[in-house]
Amino acid sequence: MSEHNDDDGWQPQTRLGRQVQDDEITTMDQALNSGLPLKEPELVDQLLPGLEDEVLDINMVQRMTDSGRRVKFRCVCVIGNRDGYLGYAQARDEQVGGAIQKAIDVAKLNIIKVDRGSGSWEDSAGGVNSLVRRAEGKAGSVTVTIEPAPQGLGLAAAETVSYVLELAGVQDAWTQSHGNTRTTVNLAKATFNALENAAQARTPQRAKAVQKEANN
Repeated sequence: MSEHNDDDGWQPQTRLGRQVQDDEITTMDQALNSGLPLKEPELVDQLLPGLEDEVLDINMVQRMTDSGRRVKFRCVCVIGNRDGYLGYAQARDEQVGGAIQKAIDVAKLNIIKVDRGSGSWEDSAGGVNSLVRRAEGKAGSVTVTIEPAPQGLGLAAAETVSYVLELAGVQDAWTQSHGNTRTTVNLAKATFNALENAAQARTPQRAKAVQKEANN
């Protein structure tokens, strides 16, 4: 696991990037609520310094072409700051290092705000140790369900699911997974999708709050 902050000398090419560089947007929440697409990994580095990455899987992929057999490496990667922000991606390259860096960069562009809370009836209100509500995500044949758990329980989850939840900043959760769970790429993606689905369930309320603030 490593930390990245490679925005030295960055020259933004998008409207959102320029707003970040000009300090018009200073938080990732503002960037995600701006309605502008994330197209530059460097702006994520600037708004979320110290992101950690975890390479979950690297596989060699072979494909026959007219010019012969081509070999590439596929990397599955998750990134997060352990405090509510998470990204996921997979990427391919002819070199292992290239595949890892591509996956990290794409994961930054897929960053989401995880809707953390204390949704367990056994917990007191106001915490951010777990999720607000039950979340479910699918990828391929795999389905992952995440249930809020009381503080101190820890993560009742498979290793891959735990990696994703830890980088998201979820400390306590019950999880279930079904399907071909030995496929790391689908298990990780289904976990990410579950957290993304939970976050999107709150989007209308957040959009209303942003709209209200803009109108005041």
